[in-house]
Amino acid sequence: MSGHITIAGRAVGADHPCFVIAEAGVNHNGDVALAHRLIDVAADAQADAVKFQTFRTDALVTDTTEKAAYQAAQTGGGTQAEMLRALELAPTQFAELAAHCRARGVAFMSTAFDPASLSEVIALQPPCLKWPSGELTNLPFLRLAARSGLPLILSTGMATMAEIACAVAVLEEEGCADFAILQCVSNYPARLEEQNLRTIPAMAQAFGCPTGLSDHTAGPWAAIAARPLGMAVLEKHITLDSKMAGPDHAASAEPAEFAELVTRLRQIEAALGDGVKRPNAAEADTRRAARRSLFFGRDLPPGHVLAEADLIARRPGTGLAPEGAALLIGRALRGAVPAGQMVGLADVA
Repeated sequence: MSGHITIAGRAVGADHPCFVIAEAGVNHNGDVALAHRLIDVAADAQADAVKFQTFRTDALVTDTTEKAAYQAAQTGGGTQAEMLRALELAPTQFAELAAHCRARGVAFMSTAFDPASLSEVIALQPPCLKWPSGELTNLPFLRLAARSGLPLILSTGMATMAEIACAVAVLEEEGCADFAILQCVSNYPARLEEQNLRTIPAMAQAFGCPTGLSDHTAGPWAAIAARPLGMAVLEKHITLDSKMAGPDHAASAEPAEFAELVTRLRQIEAALGDGVKRPNAAEADTRRAARRSLFFGRDLPPGHVLAEADLIARRPGTGLAPEGAALLIGRALRGAVPAGQMVGLADVA
């Protein structure tokens, strides 16, 4: 496994621009028109991909499965099945969404939660598959995805390192060499202090693959802090309004916030540089004004043999640097020099 993989025709790794996934998820609230609007929001924000969720409720939950606490807080009473049925989109609608993504120049992705849905997603030719945290230990299902030939991005919310290792072993057994692993905290919204961002480089070292963050926090700070730690992939929910009814809106970024995050990430990437320490062209004027050059400290006659006491260091830094004094000491002057004159090698024999 190398330090980078290829998704949508571009390299994805810690030393490449972060692959930004706008997680539309089910924030369309079952309204395909709203889903189309979320694609436009993501494309306008310069996201690399938009990701939805494809599922058949009856294949995912029982009719009596209770909601998670955050789901109940955002959507009220009832069961998971009742909530999810209202959020399903039809295969023809996903085909329309994929076409819209192509038209806007953003990659279409959708997380599948059952084998039939997985087949539908693969048929839409996404650049990769995104695997949800809840299915990380569903290894028979993961094997089906690994056999698709597509790169996989694994979220690891609720997981131990041992569980992640088992999932990675399944991928490798099925010949899937292109995968990335995302740190994730399965709480919506998650608190900043819960993020444990140092797992991003730790997992990269442990599994030899690109790593990143599925960010459920409010605000940009987790993602901004994660980028210098090697975050190669960022997934973050988007919404038109974080106060809308629905399970994930409260953990989602609104359009202006998401666009600002992408802008800041790109600025941070430029700031990280290549790790080679050297003067920057922007420093040239300051270097001239702030560095020192050698000057003669007093009037000196021709033939005088220079000593350390004859030289002083003053601004500007446009002449011989102070460390160049060793080239002058012990050498005779060609001619007389006045105090305050900048020293040059041509002054000595």
